[in-house]
Amino acid sequence: MRNFLFIAISFFFSSSLFAQSGDCYKSLEEAFLKRGAYTVADEMHKNVIICFFRADGTECLSGKARVENGSIVDIFLMYEDGVYELMEKKFTNTKKTAPTITNGISELIVTVDGEKMKVVFIDKLKPKQKAYKQATLPTDL
Repeated sequence: MRNFLFIAISFFFSSSLFAQSGDCYKSLEEAFLKRGAYTVADEMHKNVIICFFRADGTECLSGKARVENGSIVDIFLMYEDGVYELMEKKFTNTKKTAPTITNGISELIVTVDGEKMKVVFIDKLKPKQKAYKQATLPTDL
């Protein structure tokens, strides 16, 4: 019985972890839609999230991106040891031009191999708005 309970709990936690990693872009998109983003300047941005859209879900990787004239011109993926590698594949948006950025997230990027991705400029996400503190009512009312 203990083995069954252990297996059931392990399955629950592993499936919930998989569900989170399988939909990493959706939570980022919701946050940016709700809170908004600061303008993304023309420079190298070292803390971006590259979201790859695959048939079985999304994969979100750390990286950096160079922005020039409001468009993404270079994308670098980060290895676990902190070293960056330039993504050598040519990429464009769906209109075959350089991908632009709206509200802190790039438009859909397509590589020559057909990979689809978006770049999320996580440092440009505006902070949560302050919430008012709810009053505690007396218990003798």
